[in-house]
Amino acid sequence: MAKEVREGHGATTVVEAGRKGGQRVKELYGAKFYAEIGKKGGQAIADDRGSDYYAEIGKKGGQAVRQRHGSLFFSQIGKKGGEAVKSKHGPDYYSRIGKKGGEAPRRADRRAE
Repeated sequence: MAKEVREGHGATTVVEAGRKGGQRVKELYGAKFYAEIGKKGGQAIADDRGSDYYAEIGKKGGQAVRQRHGSLFFSQIGKKGGEAVKSKHGPDYYSRIGKKGGEAPRRADRRAE
């Protein structure tokens, strides 16, 4: 790892310098700034490589996670996520959104429109 040594200062790694720079940008422009530039970058990639690109890399990522942690891992993290949502929104949350989902048109129905 490259280090920079300045007079009167300790060595700073490239990673540390990047972290400090990122914190400074966040202080100046706010966290929303990163979300905005991320959306612009994501859209540029989708325009360049096609929207299927994200499906491809998501599938590859999911396969790598399954190889590393096993299929049971997805079940475990799904339960943790579900419990977190339930504690945040209340125990009847899934019932409410389930009713909304039941009223929504199906994908095949939407394609026909």
